Amino acid sequence: MKADSNNKPRLLVVGAGGFIGGFICREGIARGMNVTAAVRESTSRRFLTDPALDFLVLDYDDPSQIETALASSEPWDYIIYNLGATKAATFPEFNLVNFEYLRRFVEALKKTGRVPRRFLYMSSLSALGPGDEKGYKPLDAATVPNPNTRYGLSKIKAENYLEYQSDIPYIIFRPTGVYGPHEKDYLMMVKSIDSHFDFGVGYKPQMLTFIYVDDLVRAMFDALASGVLKKKYIISEERSYTQTEFRRIVAEELGKKWVIPIRLPLWTAWIASFVAEKIGHFRAKPSTLNRDKFKIMKQRNWNADVSEAQRDFGFKTRFSLRDGIRETVRAYRKDKN
Repeated sequence: MKADSNNKPRLLVVGAGGFIGGFICREGIARGMNVTAAVRESTSRRFLTDPALDFLVLDYDDPSQIETALASSEPWDYIIYNLGATKAATFPEFNLVNFEYLRRFVEALKKTGRVPRRFLYMSSLSALGPGDEKGYKPLDAATVPNPNTRYGLSKIKAENYLEYQSDIPYIIFRPTGVYGPHEKDYLMMVKSIDSHFDFGVGYKPQMLTFIYVDDLVRAMFDALASGVLKKKYIISEERSYTQTEFRRIVAEELGKKWVIPIRLPLWTAWIASFVAEKIGHFRAKPSTLNRDKFKIMKQRNWNADVSEAQRDFGFKTRFSLRDGIRETVRAYRKDKN
């Protein structure tokens, strides 16, 4: 990646304050780039402490402020758009953060002449919706999107918007479940197993896929450097796991000799999700457990075909699930103590 012979390539990370954002910024600096972290005024900078980082404050609710902020900055060679909401009480809330904020940002890029050489958008495997739950055929590049969650719908809407922007040199990533140090959803599962209980939903076999955060972030930079353009990629570890395998790996890395597996029928999980969502509405705060999350837990087939990413930019994971869980548990114990 070379901006010109005298300057380091410039990278803007939008949504830098989230779980993945700190890892993106760290990798960019490690690769010799000038990295700017785009954050809200209220965003925590707990994992954005490297003195080499520059900051750009954006108010996504104010399009004119976005334009002014972009116009006052030097152009970037690359932009990784990592901003998004994974939990929201209603579709309009998902739509605002996952689609409307993206639209406002892209329009501001065009108006200010700040369109980069490459624009990598972080979507989700949920944009495809449920796949083959009989033969468990992997989700792949030919899978026709049919999202069944509010989150997935907002993501595919954002993808479709980018596809119609002929002047935006986009790359779209559809990662499976991303985990690693400081991530919260999978941490809840680790904590549960640490307490000797593993809760699962449904009795039909479920195949799970994962991607460790370092592998995902490395893939972002490899894709940007490869020259691929206007393509979508599924990003996942090359193999899938059963819930039993996941539980055993986490338990072993935690040093737990026994864990009680508790399998809940789908109807009980739906009731719990419905109640938790209503409580979240009452408190005006999105609940981690909700009907959208229920549909994700209900999905049986998360098998993923990553052959296009392997072919186009040499994608290959370095972390197996065991390796990644080991690093996640190490960070969990450090934070716990």
